[in-house]
Amino acid sequence: MVDLDFRIEDVRVENYSAAPLLLFALHVVNRTPDLPVLNVMLNCQIRIDPLRRRYDGGEHDRLSDLFGDASRWGETLRSLLWTHASVSVPSVDPERRMDLPVPCSYDFNIAATKYFHGLEQGDVPLNFLFSGSIFYRDRQGRLQIEQIPWSKECAYRLPVNVWRAMMERYYPQGVWLCLHRDAFEELDSYRRKSGLPTFERALHALLGANATETA
Repeated sequence: MVDLDFRIEDVRVENYSAAPLLLFALHVVNRTPDLPVLNVMLNCQIRIDPLRRRYDGGEHDRLSDLFGDASRWGETLRSLLWTHASVSVPSVDPERRMDLPVPCSYDFNIAATKYFHGLEQGDVPLNFLFSGSIFYRDRQGRLQIEQIPWSKECAYRLPVNVWRAMMERYYPQGVWLCLHRDAFEELDSYRRKSGLPTFERALHALLGANATETA
């Protein structure tokens, strides 16, 4: 039985992708070198573990949309699914270092995006849960296929400043907000009737009018 160990050693931003992309430095070690690993079709579920870090007052407010009032966080802070990633790993003899590409979304309808955006500093505690298929040769030289057990996982702390640098590169001075079509049509109609050149100006006008009414 092949025994592979996985760990994440570093992360960097891919600067020339069509969409935001993080490259995690993956280190794979074959603990059974007498069984040559030819290839690994590796899948990875990446989860956020909010309990493994502290939060200050500003973060309590920004994350209330996810976890409710801070007084209830002992009950509401739970692991969040961030994303899935996959990569084909070449021969592991007895180790292999390569990049695990992880596409990132800036859609604020996604809980993980809200979590990343809500942090002011520090890091994001991540769990990488590995699965997939291992192609190897047994001691008689025969080709074999084996599944990676779900017990294979590792932890990594993603620096918040890496996430911010990536989004600033792909969306400089901006964020990505998805609207329902009906809401968009109403906003677009208001913008045109008000003679406003951009949706940003329309939102500012609506917020200013609402603040005046509230006052």
